[in-house]
Amino acid sequence: MLKGLHHNAYRCRDSEETRKFYSDFLGLPLVQAFQIHETKSGRATKTLHSFYQMDDGSCLAFFEAPDMPFAFKDQHDFDLHIALEVSQQDLHTMFAKGKAAGMETRGISDHGFIDSIYFRDPNGYVIELTAKRDGHDAYMQAAYASAHQVLAQWQAEKPAA
Repeated sequence: MLKGLHHNAYRCRDSEETRKFYSDFLGLPLVQAFQIHETKSGRATKTLHSFYQMDDGSCLAFFEAPDMPFAFKDQHDFDLHIALEVSQQDLHTMFAKGKAAGMETRGISDHGFIDSIYFRDPNGYVIELTAKRDGHDAYMQAAYASAHQVLAQWQAEKPAA
């Protein structure tokens, strides 16, 4: 039924700042941009929708909608982050590139089955670049076998909100 991710869409403060980060820094080509003048419900708007494509054909997309209030904030990793897969070599290259550019650059974090680095985009979103480690697939297979059990245990024991 579901074949994969076509695009994931987020709000952006400024389309050009967003393009600089996703195209110039991360290397994702801007493959489509169009203005929306009317919402599907008939409300007039002036919104730009832009798409940045990854190697698998899926996209990260953004809406710049100045006429629609949105509370931008620096997101915490647990609240919202976008994880994108790269090679181990590219992980190290991008880590150095972020540091050299004076960007907030965290990592390299060893998660056992992946290594990750973290940046913050101009909209406050955490961008994680992650590279598989040897044994990744075996780790994921073992995790799959116990995922439902781990979730059920969490539900039974989780702290009250």
